[in-house]
Amino acid sequence: MDQQELLTALGTRIRMIRLAKDLTQSQLASICNFEKSTMSKIEAGQVNVSYFTLCRLSEGLEVTMCRLVTAD
Repeated sequence: MDQQELLTALGTRIRMIRLAKDLTQSQLASICNFEKSTMSKIEAGQVNVSYFTLCRLSEGLEVTMCRLVTAD
């Protein structure tokens, strides 16, 4: 996989977990202290997220970081 495919896959996993937890992008962004536009870009695979961002997302979604970065 190239970099863009990896970022898109990550964004898709985050979106799927968020939807399974019945959260909107705005709600998750607020929980993680992000702007809604940032959350949208992450889910669209338009941003190469940092380790710190992944930590905030895993805490906000109440899942392990491993779940965020590993395909099912």
